[in-house]
Amino acid sequence: MAEPIGMGLGHAVALLAAAVVAVPLFKRFGLGAVLGYLAAGLVIGPFGLGVIEDAESVLHVAELGVVMFLFIIGLEMRPARLWSLRREIFGLGLLQVVTCGALLTGVALLFGLPGPAAVIAGAGFALSSTAIVMQLLEERNENNETDGQRVVSILLFEDLAIVPLLALVAVLGGIYGTAIEDPQPIWLTVGFAVAAVAAVYAIGKWVLNPVFRILAQYGGREVMTAGALLVVLGAAWAMDLGGLSMAMGAFLAGVLLSESTFRHQLEADVEPFRGILLGLFFLSVGMSLDLQVVIADWPLVLGGVAAFMGAKMAGVYGIARIKAAHGEALKRAALMGEGGEFAFVLYGAALTAGLFEPRMGAILSAVVIVSMALTPLRMLLADRFKPREDVSMEGVDHARNLRERVLIIGFGRFAQVVAQPLLARDVDVSIIENDVEMIQAAGNFGFKVYYGDGSRLDVLRASGAADAETVLVCVDKPEVADRIVELMKSEFPLTKLFVRAYDRGHSIRLIEAGVEYHIRETFESALVFGEQVLVDLGFNAADARETIEDVRRRDEERLTLQVSGGLQAGRNLMRGNMVTPQPAPYVKPRRESRPLNEEAADVLEETRDRV
Repeated sequence: MAEPIGMGLGHAVALLAAAVVAVPLFKRFGLGAVLGYLAAGLVIGPFGLGVIEDAESVLHVAELGVVMFLFIIGLEMRPARLWSLRREIFGLGLLQVVTCGALLTGVALLFGLPGPAAVIAGAGFALSSTAIVMQLLEERNENNETDGQRVVSILLFEDLAIVPLLALVAVLGGIYGTAIEDPQPIWLTVGFAVAAVAAVYAIGKWVLNPVFRILAQYGGREVMTAGALLVVLGAAWAMDLGGLSMAMGAFLAGVLLSESTFRHQLEADVEPFRGILLGLFFLSVGMSLDLQVVIADWPLVLGGVAAFMGAKMAGVYGIARIKAAHGEALKRAALMGEGGEFAFVLYGAALTAGLFEPRMGAILSAVVIVSMALTPLRMLLADRFKPREDVSMEGVDHARNLRERVLIIGFGRFAQVVAQPLLARDVDVSIIENDVEMIQAAGNFGFKVYYGDGSRLDVLRASGAADAETVLVCVDKPEVADRIVELMKSEFPLTKLFVRAYDRGHSIRLIEAGVEYHIRETFESALVFGEQVLVDLGFNAADARETIEDVRRRDEERLTLQVSGGLQAGRNLMRGNMVTPQPAPYVKPRRESRPLNEEAADVLEETRDRV
């Protein structure tokens, strides 16, 4: 039997084993998951134990992790929110890239690089690592804070900046290089980029929602997952064809789908692939570090790391101080003080254009990888030396005004009534439903309902169940409600649960599960109905109300007795002595006119046992 070519099952096992061992170990010592992945990749890579020889092929596949990461960020970045950050993206981002690029070009000139090569070396290192920065922000729960949003804005501009920088490589290569004979005209490069953006925008705005509506209605769960991956990879591929960054295409697709009713389901479907592939990306970066180059030219590599990181951190800190305090600026400088994955693209293009010698390209790539590996350590130092700042009472006052967040699962007739008083009081409500026709009908009445299966843990996470104050389970199937309650109690035990019960048996299960509140879907409406019948038959309104309250009280007592009796019966059954709980005695309510029929009362008791 022929030997398999390329990556085999053994290689996959080695990658997974390295991650499983290294990441918990590094996190245990406070060094973070990113550094664990990088170290594991270095150990099993071609310049370590040599378990995996072709790090380049792994890197190409693993770049999809960054792509999916940017897609999920785009899903959370609605167009209005993105528009509000336009000044940070095109103002702060441009200022940081230009400032850092100029400083780093000066450093490269001091190291003796020729002018064109120094410009490309500085520009490449000026672009930070989107994958590492976003992963660290997510681990620290800072991606939605003000400073975190500024960092995201700068990263978005850096994704855009790769296009003119690649065009600059082509121009400089045509003038000073030795490898390119007929570089592509700049206008053609820009034209392809604009066409790619326009195509992704048009498809995202007018095509994706109808397609996903059809997939949700007629396809299965696996088809929805395939559709989600098709969107991410298709947008990335379109941008790659246009000469833009694949991550930028995925981000744009996410933004266009951020208002879609399917955003929670898409996020849940993509998230598992994102996590695995992003970890694989960090592993492949660690595998790419050429230890032979580091050993042979260690003075240049270490000196380059110190000089490039120092210059970039100074530039980032100076730009950050325009709007941020010293502590935030220091943290941002530590976070963005490394080179990024775009440096490999830019340096590779420069090598092809004849602007870099192979040895120079290898040294610069090693400098970038070492700087990426040092990012978690820089963050630890920044946290240690960050000054202690006074807590502003303004933030406390603002926190008191935050509205409670409610997640409603299921949006049938029951939930539609429940949602009305919440929306009338301006409560922040998020609603998920897996019936496409119901979603369309709700949209006609102004409700914003997202597609999602609430009995799936990944959908609950994507829908914000972990952050919700209260979750209202309003589905009409008791077995589905039980599954949701089980997941919520297991994964989010601090979140309050209000559940729609189907009948008395379902109510007993919900009480035993420990939900905060439940109600049988027809019980209260039936009592109101019965009260009106009594009034219409000539009973005094006060007596009718008293009778209904008596029925409600006796029902609660009976339910309590059945729950406690059920528990005791279970214990007795285990002892071999089954005891049937006795019903609560019937108490005849007072009447001014005619009394309640005793026989009817017995029938009512039996009916309540089933309702």
